[in-house]
Amino acid sequence: MDDPVQPHTAEPRPRRRDRHGRGMRGPVAPPQVPLSASRAEVFTDLVQDSVERLERRWPQLSEIEFLVLEVPALGRSGAGSNGDDDWSEDVVPLGGTIEAADGRPARVVIYRRPVEIRTKGREDRAALVHEVVVEQVAELLGLSPESVDPRYGED
Repeated sequence: MDDPVQPHTAEPRPRRRDRHGRGMRGPVAPPQVPLSASRAEVFTDLVQDSVERLERRWPQLSEIEFLVLEVPALGRSGAGSNGDDDWSEDVVPLGGTIEAADGRPARVVIYRRPVEIRTKGREDRAALVHEVVVEQVAELLGLSPESVDPRYGED
């Protein structure tokens, strides 16, 4: 029992992931495979697809910035242009608009997490994203959602 415990040294321990001589583990999927896309990237692609679909009918949308944010800022809708900036715990906005001002273009904001929470699959999410984009564009242009996209509200 004269063998004292050796103090921990600051040297890094050797990596032991190559236990069976097959080399270090690589990524699960190559970067070009959709599996490697994050949920945020997939969501941004859904918003972009919706915007491109609407731009065919409304070319002036190319002058509007479309933003994806995780969640709305606490205590305000984050992008409300109609003065209804307060929201409660019961109602969380899915999107909002910011009017053009000071040389900055108008903006449409889509909140990713509230939309994701309300949907189950990719198709359901894509449909809700498109509805939110249509509603926000309609608000910004001062039109009804049905006039922005005639298929609005159809399931």
